[in-house]
Amino acid sequence: MMKRILLCLLLPLVLGAGALALSGCDRPGPQPSAAARYHCPMHPTVVSDKPGDCPICGMQLVPIGKDAADTAKPDAHPAGLAPVPVAPAVREQMGLTLGTVERRRLTREIRTSARILADETRLYHVNVKIDGYVEKLFAATTGQVVKRGDPLLSVYSPMLVSAQQEYLNVLGNAGLAAAARKRLALWDITDEQIARLAKTGQPERTMTLYAPASGWILERDIAAGHRVQAGEQLMVLADLSSVWADSDLFQSDLPLVKLGVPVALNVSAVPDMTFTGKISFVAAALDPATRTVRVRTEIPNPDQRLKPEMFGVARLFFDLGEKTAVPDTAVLRTGLRAYAFRDEDGTTLEPVELTLGAHADGWFEVVAGLKAGDRVVTSANFLVDSESSMKAAIQALSEK
Repeated sequence: MMKRILLCLLLPLVLGAGALALSGCDRPGPQPSAAARYHCPMHPTVVSDKPGDCPICGMQLVPIGKDAADTAKPDAHPAGLAPVPVAPAVREQMGLTLGTVERRRLTREIRTSARILADETRLYHVNVKIDGYVEKLFAATTGQVVKRGDPLLSVYSPMLVSAQQEYLNVLGNAGLAAAARKRLALWDITDEQIARLAKTGQPERTMTLYAPASGWILERDIAAGHRVQAGEQLMVLADLSSVWADSDLFQSDLPLVKLGVPVALNVSAVPDMTFTGKISFVAAALDPATRTVRVRTEIPNPDQRLKPEMFGVARLFFDLGEKTAVPDTAVLRTGLRAYAFRDEDGTTLEPVELTLGAHADGWFEVVAGLKAGDRVVTSANFLVDSESSMKAAIQALSEK
């Protein structure tokens, strides 16, 4: 062994530097630089300090280029991403396009189902104020349309016959006649009926009740011969010239909901027509079963094409005002994080983390991360994202 060492020390002196390469010394020949490293293009986590094959897929390892680690400081970009240099020719091959961050007015649209209901402020309950018996029904069908002043039913009441006779008996006494007349009026006897009673001098056996308003008969709780008591409800009339459309919204939409917000309604029964109205009521509490809040819209219905219990699609429009906005095709979202790739001077695509606001009309409101005028990748951004992730992984392994 000592002879071998002495031979290695003496050979350069005897043969010169060129002979060293031809000797049997253990000194290795030309080797790759100690800083040279290799990785698998398909599995960037596979990194080696010498050439070879990937133990996962068998591909040949390739040198890690200088640009793989040529990124900005880690805290300048979203974690796990790195800037990507892309030449104009490569951009064209990738089909990469850019969009612009703008200041624009955003209007958010929410679609939800709607149920048509009768306007409760336009309901009329028909009842009697005296005991008696239903003699005849002039409006005997539920769903029938009646006009204000149309006869609905006639009621026989012994008490009413007695009151009419009392009125006739005191017609000569102005004071007593006025009291008897008022009593009849309180029982819904019309002025025409009282005038006819005074003219004929004969009590009428039955009293006719007239429709207090125009509308549809929604409920009918009586039939001919039915015994009625004072205060009993006989019918329910609904004026459908205006209806309600009730919708359910999730609690995340509540910050936008307020009275007066415009609503457009479409129903399959009238496919060629869009009904419009405004929000008139927001429920005070959420439905515990559905976790939604009820929102009511008043819809004018002059032709009465909308019927109670119809279902339709309501579109609510919320004006969000002027915002800094980015096209939604530029935004990549992973869990709680959102980011985009900003174009830097046409040479590099820089990953930028975003804080987003409302989403409307194909745009996201940008709270932080970008400013108006910035150019961002709007197509092929998934290819850019893959390359950015790979470069960041290689950089992280290279620094170990």
